[in-house]
Amino acid sequence: MRLSEDIEIDSPPIFDLGNRVRVLKKIRNDGTFPGKDKGAPLADTGDIGFVVSIGTYLQRAYIYSVHFLESNQVVGCLSRELELAEDRPSLTEPVDW
Repeated sequence: MRLSEDIEIDSPPIFDLGNRVRVLKKIRNDGTFPGKDKGAPLADTGDIGFVVSIGTYLQRAYIYSVHFLESNQVVGCLSRELELAEDRPSLTEPVDW
């Protein structure tokens, strides 16, 4: 995995917990996903999931843990691999009823 020269974590995360996101390119196991061979597909282009946690990688980039409901897998994704699937309020923000 090659990261850009920018330090992404100097800015707030692009996605929030609970955001519905879509995969922009096929995601394969880089060897860190347990129980799958290196190179095995984890998510296909167009798959929809929900951000369930946000971490960091090498103090440079955000890693979004995305739960893909169809496969029932949680996969770590970079922001460049995802797009917002629909505009709706985050689950962590209060909603005025």
